[in-house]
Amino acid sequence: MQTELLNIYDENRVHIGVATRADVHQLGYWHESIHCWFVSHDENEDYIYFQLRSEHKRDYPNLLDITAAGHLLSHETVGDGIREIKEETGIEVSMSELISLGIMNYVVTNQAWIDKEIAYVFLYRCELSFDDFSVQQDEVSGIFRARFNDFVKLWLGQQNQIDIHGFQLDDDGQKRKVKQTVGRNQFVPHDESFYQAVLHQIKEVLQDTNPK
Repeated sequence: MQTELLNIYDENRVHIGVATRADVHQLGYWHESIHCWFVSHDENEDYIYFQLRSEHKRDYPNLLDITAAGHLLSHETVGDGIREIKEETGIEVSMSELISLGIMNYVVTNQAWIDKEIAYVFLYRCELSFDDFSVQQDEVSGIFRARFNDFVKLWLGQQNQIDIHGFQLDDDGQKRKVKQTVGRNQFVPHDESFYQAVLHQIKEVLQDTNPK
């Protein structure tokens, strides 16, 4: 995976070449990714979905994250990149089913790497049961959902914890129902402003498209 080739860009999003994933994160090149958030509407309530990253992941194991996300390879278009959604969730979607939330700069820096993403962010409005999901156990170990408004309040600092429910795979790969209460520290530490920007965009879409 570290030898995969990614397109790299300058700070003005001008293409400057191709580099391996390892070099991209070591040298801090801007590169492209796709993020997709699933949201459902159930009994007059909006719910947002998260993946639980596998304990085997090198980065952020056992933390809750964007429903599906991944890098665009050097030969891929954004349309090609939606393969990540099926790979991580088992749900097949088309570009026509996705609602664009825009292109956002996303930056995380720590001692191990520099991640500077040009993120194509999408919303997928769905009507799914947890039985519909089929996850890659080496990548994703569960799927959860929470009330959208609770998740917004969490990242606005208006409450410290939220309730989530969903499933987690056991050692035999079977789905086990789980309900728990979580705080910010159980989510991948994307920058607070990034969470807030994405949630603002989602909220705008929901206000325009929810049943009146």
